[in-house]
Amino acid sequence: MDYKELYAQKLTTADEAAALVKSGDWVDYGWAVNTTVAVDAALAKRMPQLEGVNFRGGILMWVPAIFQIEDPAAHLTWNSWHMGGIERKAVAQGFSFYCPIRYSELPRYYRESKDPLDVAVFQVAPMDAHGFFNFGPSASHLAAVCEKAKTIIVEVNQNMPRCLGGMENGIHISQVTAIVEGNNPPLGQMAAAGPASAVDLAVANLVVPQIPDGACLQLGIGGMPNAIGSLIAQSDLKDLGVHTEMYVDAFVDIAKAGKITGNRKQIDKGRQVYAFGAGTQKLYDYLNDNPECMSAPVDYTNDVRTIAALDNFISINNAVDVDLFGQINAESAGIRNISGAGGQLDFVLGAYLSKGGKSFICLSSTFMNRKTGQLESRIRPTLENGSIVTDTRANVHYLCTEYGCVNLKGLSTWQKAEAIINLAHPDFREDLIAQAAKMNIWRRSNKI
Repeated sequence: MDYKELYAQKLTTADEAAALVKSGDWVDYGWAVNTTVAVDAALAKRMPQLEGVNFRGGILMWVPAIFQIEDPAAHLTWNSWHMGGIERKAVAQGFSFYCPIRYSELPRYYRESKDPLDVAVFQVAPMDAHGFFNFGPSASHLAAVCEKAKTIIVEVNQNMPRCLGGMENGIHISQVTAIVEGNNPPLGQMAAAGPASAVDLAVANLVVPQIPDGACLQLGIGGMPNAIGSLIAQSDLKDLGVHTEMYVDAFVDIAKAGKITGNRKQIDKGRQVYAFGAGTQKLYDYLNDNPECMSAPVDYTNDVRTIAALDNFISINNAVDVDLFGQINAESAGIRNISGAGGQLDFVLGAYLSKGGKSFICLSSTFMNRKTGQLESRIRPTLENGSIVTDTRANVHYLCTEYGCVNLKGLSTWQKAEAIINLAHPDFREDLIAQAAKMNIWRRSNKI
């Protein structure tokens, strides 16, 4: 097969590709840095003529053009697999909605769901000599999307890194409906992490000493995991491995500091495994054509059986708040959606199943309420009405704030309440004790 000839036959313009979308269609817009740009701009011009177009996507790193049309709610819905700041604003405009699902379930959902998928459009790396378009740093669930979609439009971006792996990390030209050559915009970037706060460093200094040589790491996104990653890069730890949902800048720093070899991994030895990556340009440059890094679908990276197969698995993630029962909310502020389920629970469960594994949920003990100007506790008697339980009280392993890091496994309700109150800011402890007593989960010991 002459792939260049086939490429020429399928090459089209963004406007012609956008014309393939009809009223009532379900359209998949890719994931993170793969979100379409050229076709998005063309479709935004077409949207006022359409009604009831339903888009799916997530981890938006810039505002899509379709969000910027007049009265988008009259023409479309955005159905997000993982909410961010851009989508939260769209929720307020009445056209963006969250799809609650564990991230690891996406490939199966696409393959088995009877819901329609009319068009899939996303950015890819240029075609290689064998006729494949690489998904870049977003293997994630895109192969499953392509299996389900009736029409597949790839938008070629010369700046998209070619991310290796060997499992569901690209699509062959024979499966593609149309090819659009975009304007090669730079990839969407997350702002480089600023200096770690005193709270971030305090938590990092509690967590890093509990990581052994040869541990396999998963880091979430945010200031606290980043601070922990920076401290790992400066530590004496050695022979670390990586198996993570999201590849973040901190891994690049740890790798360049010589801490990552993957030599002690029981599976995927020597490989840094991830479902998707997003960060600064240094991350994309590091992932590009790097055989040490393994781009893989999320139902592999986040499968608790895969995680459990890796000894000394260390999972480090953030939370919004926690209650005295040990319930973790990492998704909402009351009924206001902030994020999504993601893979946090998968890694909490998988790390505990790992021989020597530990999962850490890390958060600051307080936050400043911007509306009231008052300092408030992230440790609450009960979660705010409407808050989402991301990790149940039965699943949490280690909980950490700047005031300590405790293992909550196996504790009775009064022991757990006492341990969690010990992690709260001192100004809030007496009130938390009083509330715990009212809830019949308080028995003062000599530890507080």
